Amino acid sequence: LTRGAVSVGAADPLTDVAAAQVWGLGQVAALELPHRWGGLVDLPPTLAERDADRLVAALGQHGERQLAIRAEGTFVRRLDRAPGTGATFVPPDGPILITGGTGALGGHVARWLAAAGAGQLVLTSRRGLGAPGAADLLAELTALGADATVATCDVTDPVALRELLAGTSWRGVVHAAGVLDDGVLESLTPERITEVARVKLGTAGLLDELTDGLDLTMFVLFSSVAGTVGSPGQANYAAANAGLDALAQHRHDRGLPATSIAWGPWADGGMAGSDAVGRRLSRGGITPMDPDA
Repeated sequence: LTRGAVSVGAADPLTDVAAAQVWGLGQVAALELPHRWGGLVDLPPTLAERDADRLVAALGQHGERQLAIRAEGTFVRRLDRAPGTGATFVPPDGPILITGGTGALGGHVARWLAAAGAGQLVLTSRRGLGAPGAADLLAELTALGADATVATCDVTDPVALRELLAGTSWRGVVHAAGVLDDGVLESLTPERITEVARVKLGTAGLLDELTDGLDLTMFVLFSSVAGTVGSPGQANYAAANAGLDALAQHRHDRGLPATSIAWGPWADGGMAGSDAVGRRLSRGGITPMDPDA
């Protein structure tokens, strides 16, 4: 049971981003432990008698495993196809921060932004220019016409991130940093869950807090399909990414820009493109994506 971890519509704001992680972890529990997993139910702020009746009814049925109980009734979760907008991307007219910017995904995004006309890019890395390929990436971005720099920063450190963000009129954020620590749910420790969440959701929360009041036109979070439909062996990663999706919803509820993209595995260096998880995803029909696409 959670409360405020999901939204059923524009008039129902998501209020607990941290609790939304349970919905990502639950997706994996359903796949790894199907005979022991009951499901997920999100409760209203106040549990009236009719809501309690709906909860009892939900616990007694076996067809739906992801429910939200509200004053209007009981809602079930569905994945639906979103229509394309046909919009053309125009980069922000100011500095863009890319966390994990020297990694495989961050590098692809930096090149894409530079080619689209982004003028100023700041790529973060804990090793700065000492990160593998960082110098070559900077040369590529410069050749594409961007004013690009690599900042040495541990983005999970609130003090370091605050210092990096201070004094700059940021216009865009792309949070592409992340770590994996895969293992079946019963093998995960609190520490293994916390570390993955710290890099993914913890940093995103800091970026949300520290950019408050800035005139951002893009706030992009690199989430994962693991948080949407689950991925065996990745309960901690699924939880953290479900939190990213919830943070994007929470920003929308506050009238702020946010886009959370639930990626599948990337080819050419993505974290899940060539490991055991990537191979399992491929067997299930989710093949590594061409970064250019």
